[in-house]
Amino acid sequence: MFDDEIAASVGYLGSAEALACLEASSYWPKWDSPWWHMLLLHEMGETRRIPERTMRAFVDAMKATPFTIFMDGPGELPKGADPYFTACHCQLGNVYRVLDGFGVDVDAELPWVGPWFVANQMADGGMNCDESAYAVTDECPSSMVGTIAAFEAMALKSAEGLSEEAASFLDRAAGFMVGRRLTMGSETRHNAAEREAAASWMLPCFPRFYHYDVIRGLTALSLWAERRGVSVPREAIGPVVEAVDRAFPDGVVRIGRRCWEGVGTIMQTGDGSWDYRRREAPGFPLLEAVSAVGAASPYLTREWAGTRRRMLGVLG
Repeated sequence: MFDDEIAASVGYLGSAEALACLEASSYWPKWDSPWWHMLLLHEMGETRRIPERTMRAFVDAMKATPFTIFMDGPGELPKGADPYFTACHCQLGNVYRVLDGFGVDVDAELPWVGPWFVANQMADGGMNCDESAYAVTDECPSSMVGTIAAFEAMALKSAEGLSEEAASFLDRAAGFMVGRRLTMGSETRHNAAEREAAASWMLPCFPRFYHYDVIRGLTALSLWAERRGVSVPREAIGPVVEAVDRAFPDGVVRIGRRCWEGVGTIMQTGDGSWDYRRREAPGFPLLEAVSAVGAASPYLTREWAGTRRRMLGVLG
């Protein structure tokens, strides 16, 4: 399935054009730069189809990230630094997962990424990619979207291989997700927009990139519980499992939204500079093919089958 579109993405990733794009940015533009092809292939279980030299170029591009701390305080961004080219939590969580899936030793190649997550965890166990959230002192405006990818990345480690700091990060992040029952947006003023976004979380999306839906949350939480040998509160999470079962009684998960659609991007100009006026992000054939709303998704269906089985085993 999607053989031609996969081949087209793999071919693009092996091209001189893709390597030149990675040299300019490991992230921009959305949604058709090499990073987005790589992340989609990973979500499809096709990580190993990424060309070796492209993965190496991507690792090198990430090593060139100009700042390896989150710029979350006034005056932290050095003079002349471009905020569009600093990293964020959801980006790094996904980077960690893709590199790990390819067989890269992420902790050796990018040793600052794991500590980044620990350093930027908020008081309630969540995170937020909006740096201004960290300046708020009278509430905790954490974000499910800002937390999920980092949680997934840290949960890749075996329980025996976790440092005390990493284990604490995971347990606190899991507590945050359980507290939100995987379905609730932030109750804060600063992150009020998440309450509106939460209305769509029961609608599965594929690919997710850095976006969130409840199946993604259930998958991450069930993997954490299984690897840590702990249970998940049935009263908090059981109703979410039941809701997904009701939505897909035959077990076939159908795509409910295209979370990536309508998101703008900055673009590089012919002279190599960047145009910061947001414009429509074009996408690419594989992205279009696997994200049709209403279509049965073999990837989400496979994920949900494993997640449901795992979750029923860890509900306490």
